[in-house]
Order: sequence, then structure tokens, then C-alpha cells
Amino acid sequence: MDAALIAGSVQELVAAIPDGALLCVPRDGSGVAMAATRALLRGGVGNLHLLAVPSSGIQADLLIGAGRVAVVEAAGITLGEYGLAPAFNRAVRGARVRLLDATCPAIHASLQAAEKGLPFMPLRGLIGSDLVRHRPDWRQIDNPFGQDDPIVLLPACRPDISLFHAALADRQGNVWVGRDRECMTMAHAAKTTLVTVEEIVEFDLMADARYAPGTLPGLYVERIAVASRGAWPLGLTDRYPPDGEHLRLYARAAASEEGFARYLEEQVHGRRAAAE
Repeated sequence: MDAALIAGSVQELVAAIPDGALLCVPRDGSGVAMAATRALLRGGVGNLHLLAVPSSGIQADLLIGAGRVAVVEAAGITLGEYGLAPAFNRAVRGARVRLLDATCPAIHASLQAAEKGLPFMPLRGLIGSDLVRHRPDWRQIDNPFGQDDPIVLLPACRPDISLFHAALADRQGNVWVGRDRECMTMAHAAKTTLVTVEEIVEFDLMADARYAPGTLPGLYVERIAVASRGAWPLGLTDRYPPDGEHLRLYARAAASEEGFARYLEEQVHGRRAAAE
């Protein structure tokens, strides 16, 4: 891997994300780049179109609450067992963010269309729901190969940036994502893929039979930065669990605008910034 493609810091990595980008992020537990998210919040990037694949939690809530997101597209934004996503809920109720409601299969299908170089992907399960009525970019047509057989066409989604966290990368730029396959789909579909990793190994991941099946080839990766425990306070599969105490702390703090602002100052701009 060209040494120039290994960022010296996470802050340098996120500098590649421009204003107004269509930013694609994975669901909690699939390698959420939280260290990179905090670095993004310390910069001035805004007006983002945030695409969750297919859902998000504290990552989306932080970006939305900080006013960095103009459009959010997701099957759901929630803190899961820790409650609702309060900043997201306030932003939607206050019309401070545009919500593009979707389903898990719809988001995956749109990315798969881009992955395959197709202009659209058909999907049947949306028919009969209100979603089709509220998504003018989704089109219901008659199946050209059958009668009285409608189908919905979803336009291909090619994100400007895919951002996620993984356990390992090697010097060739290959990234081991393990069984979290949505990260591979995201990288295949996106124009640019930025990855934070726990560590860079000195062997070729693609040449090792233990790792090759779960490895994203470096062909799809533009920049990598090392971020130890880079998914915290979320967990990383087989590495460390979510920090439940901190997620509860966030849920309590973000319940009010004032509490959210304090959390942002203390945990993103304050002592956490010094630690990272």
C-alpha cells in the first residue's frame, strides 16, 4: 500500500469528507467509526446526506444533534435498549432535518444496484406500504414479463463516502471486515471508502486463508487510519463489547438540548479530544 494512503491521524482521514457529501455508515455492531465521527464533529463539515445501512444509533444522533446533517435516510434511528434517539427525534419534529424513510431491504437493494453497475434494482416487498407514496424516487411499474404483477424500482445509490471501522488492515490496503458483509457492499457501491482500524498487520490478509473470505480488497479502499478502540462506545465484533454505562450516560444527557450540548463539549471537544 502506498504510504500516502495511510493517514497520519483520524482527523486527516475525515478531512476527505466534503460538505454536502452523501455519507454512508453501517448499523451499530457492524464496525461504526465513532472515533472518526468525533473527529468529523471537531471539523466544520456539514449539510450531510447521512445514509444508514440500514439503521444507526448514537453515531447518527450525534451528527444530527450537532446540526451536521441535512438529510437522513434510514430504516430506523434508535439507541436500541438504551431508548429512543433524542437528538434525531427533536430534529425531525422541529423540521431541522429531512427524513427519507426506508426499509432494510430497500437500502441494501439500492446499494447492490450501484455495486453491480445497474441503474436500479427491483423490490417487491414495498408494495402496499405508505413508503412508496412518500418516496417519489421509487417507482412502481408493471412487470414487463407478467400481467397484474407490479414491482417497485429503486434507483442505484452510490454514496460519495463510505465510512466504517474494522479490526485489521494490511500494508496492501486490504481490510478485514469479518462477517459484517454490509461494509463490503458499502465499499463496492461508494465512490470513496475511508476506514479506521484497530491495527495494521504485516502479513497479506488476502493471502491468508483464515482472513481472505472476510477481507475487502484494497482496490476499494482510499484511506486508512489507525484508531484503537475506534468504535467506542459501541462494540466491535469479537474485540470488545459496547460500553453500556456510557451509552446510558449519553441517552440521559441527550434527552435535552442543554444536556446534549454539555455531552458534545465534554465528550467530543473536551477531554475526549485530548485523548484522541
